[in-house]
Amino acid sequence: MTGDDPRRSIPRTDVLLGLPEVLDARDRLGEIRIRGIIHDVQARARRGELAPSAVGSEVVAAVRGESASSLGAVLNATGVIVHTNLGRAPLSDTAVAAVVEASGYVDVELDLASGKRSTRGVGVREALVRACPAAGDALVVNNGAAALMLACTAFAAGREVVISRGEMIEIGAGFRLTDLIVSTGVRLREVGTTNRTHLRDYADAFSPAGLSPGAGLPSGAGQYDPRSVEYHVGAILKVHPSNFRVQGFTASAGLSELRDLAHQYGVPLIVDLGSGLLHHDWALPDEPDATSALEAGADVVIASGDKLLGGPQAGILLGDKDVIARLATHPLARAVRTDKLTLAALEATLTGPQPPVTRYLHVDPERVKQRTERLAGELGVPIVECDGRVGGGGAPGVRLPGWALRLPVSVAGPLRTGDPAVLARVHADACLVDLRCIPERDDERLLTALRAQIPAS
Repeated sequence: MTGDDPRRSIPRTDVLLGLPEVLDARDRLGEIRIRGIIHDVQARARRGELAPSAVGSEVVAAVRGESASSLGAVLNATGVIVHTNLGRAPLSDTAVAAVVEASGYVDVELDLASGKRSTRGVGVREALVRACPAAGDALVVNNGAAALMLACTAFAAGREVVISRGEMIEIGAGFRLTDLIVSTGVRLREVGTTNRTHLRDYADAFSPAGLSPGAGLPSGAGQYDPRSVEYHVGAILKVHPSNFRVQGFTASAGLSELRDLAHQYGVPLIVDLGSGLLHHDWALPDEPDATSALEAGADVVIASGDKLLGGPQAGILLGDKDVIARLATHPLARAVRTDKLTLAALEATLTGPQPPVTRYLHVDPERVKQRTERLAGELGVPIVECDGRVGGGGAPGVRLPGWALRLPVSVAGPLRTGDPAVLARVHADACLVDLRCIPERDDERLLTALRAQIPAS
């Protein structure tokens, strides 16, 4: 640099660190992040992209807009309730408060009365059993995939899991349940066809060396002994194909039939529902629920905590006390156990008021229409009928009647990158803003965001 080089006037790091606004930012940003912001701004000035005199104000603006987390809040105007890309279920205020309280030191594995170590997650397990009395006990792990992995490993490691070909599903991001199952050391026994799987198809899986079920083995034991069969069955798995439908010429075995077959051979019937519905919901007449599955004879029911249950990401296993105890004491249970924050949020979801997911599912279309009409009047834009969706792989094809603002498709991008960020639905060459999943308290924030793109006429 020469003596006249303007870069010599770029403020030093220690000077920028001493700015009042930067000092205030230390309450929410760490030293490393603050220094990184300063060095980035200084580098821009050295490259001539920024005047040295503007470095200070640029640093102040950067630290003010910086968050300790890269995750940003989004207003969900898509009409999709359980939106996987937006983190699935939004937590209730009660669950959020529980998470905040649990973020410090809590008695997660301590009996305060005796001062001795206690069992982890007792409160949430009791809350699950109260919410689903058909279950004798419950276990919570970190997600639905972990719950399925634990069940398959505990009951069928080194053996076979019988599954219908019509239930060998792939969900988002190319994730296949069958790949997960095989990764546990379990062999898949595929039965039936894509559209039709009968009880006899499952029964044939128990027929080694051409013997029919119940015919006995050459060992002379007189009864079916799975331990003496080269490829024996460890469990029957029934998976709800939650993100698609097979219609037309179809057939499937009922849970009560599969229960009898499974118990005949002394293996568990595992039912993976996925969606997290604990009881039948009239709004989703074809969506299976945990209570009905347990009453029909399932030994273990697997569900997600962050879908229709409306809580945090979690894998929930419901079943008989002995069955759950076997899962809870398996070594893999330690690897997939959940943390104190999830336990707190899930228990608060179960014991608190209706979570947002439930409210959005049962929202009054007329109330949504009134809110939408008010915003439309402020903006001078039309409204249209717009069906919402459950999302998250739940209730495929079920339409939830509602209304939406119809905006030019060109505003979808600016809305996503605005403040607040608004994710709308792009459909039929229009940007549709659906208020189903927007809390009423956020209507004014949404209106402000929309006005920035669509000035009132």
